[in-house]
Amino acid sequence: MGCEIVVSGADPADVAAVFARWERTFSRFLPDSELSRVNASPAWALAVSPLFARALAAALDAAAETRGLVDPTLAAALEAAGYDRDFDELGDDPAPPGPPAPSRLRRVRLDGRMLMRPPGVALDLNGVVKAMAVDEATALVRGDGFVSAGGDLAVRGPVDVGLPGGGAVRVVSGGLATSGTASRSWRRGGNEQHHLIDPRTGLPSTSPWSHVTVSGATCLASDVAAKAAFLLGDAGPRWLDARGLPGRFVAGDGAVCLNDAWERAAGYALTP
Repeated sequence: MGCEIVVSGADPADVAAVFARWERTFSRFLPDSELSRVNASPAWALAVSPLFARALAAALDAAAETRGLVDPTLAAALEAAGYDRDFDELGDDPAPPGPPAPSRLRRVRLDGRMLMRPPGVALDLNGVVKAMAVDEATALVRGDGFVSAGGDLAVRGPVDVGLPGGGAVRVVSGGLATSGTASRSWRRGGNEQHHLIDPRTGLPSTSPWSHVTVSGATCLASDVAAKAAFLLGDAGPRWLDARGLPGRFVAGDGAVCLNDAWERAAGYALTP
C-alpha cells in the first residue's frame, strides 16, 4: 500500500498477511488484482468476491454519509491528475494533466455480491481499503497494542501518537486517521497535484488544510471523516462537530485549528 506498517501486540507476520490480502485484491497497479479485473470488465453486471463486496459496500456507505464527498468512482480523475502508477514511480512530468473526470457514483449499484455499473466506470476503493485493513489487523492484537499504516491507526489500550505539525495526543480506544497532501503529491505540467480529488470538480482539492486528523470509533470511521472534513475546507471543523467527532486541522502555513469536539475530548488545547 506504499506505506510503513507498525504493529504492537500482534504477530507481525499475521498482520502482514492481512495487508497483503487487501493489496492483492484492491491495488490499481496490479493488473491481476480483482479491482483491475473489475475495472477492465466489459460486463454491465458481474459477481465480485465477498471481500470486494464488503469494501465496496463500505465505500458506498461512506459516500452516502458524506453526501458524495468520499467517492469510490474517481479512479479516472486520479489518472488524469497523473496518479496512474505506483506512487514510488511518480516524478515530475512536463505533460499537462488530463481533463477533469466527473463522479460516476450514481451509476454504481451493489446487490449482495452483484456489482452493476456501465463498462468504463473505474472504481478506486482506497478511500476505505487501508483503514479497513487496519481495523481487521487490529483484531489480531491480544491485550494492549495497535496497528498503524500510513496515517491510519487503530488501538487497543492507550497509545501516545505524534501529530502533524507537532504535539501529541493519547488515543485510548478506537481509531485515529490523518488525511492530507504532504505524503501524496507530485507535479504535472508544472503544477502540484495530489490524490485527494474533489468530486464536485473532478480535480485535486484546493482545501486550505495540509492535514486533517480525526478520532473515531474505528479507523474506517476516522478515515472517512478526515477525508470529508479535508474536502470541505473551512466548513470541515463544523461538519465534524455536528457529528461529535474530534478533529484537528493544520493549515498550509502550519497554523493548527481544533474543533470543539477535539478540545472537549483532549481536555486541553494543543498548540502547534
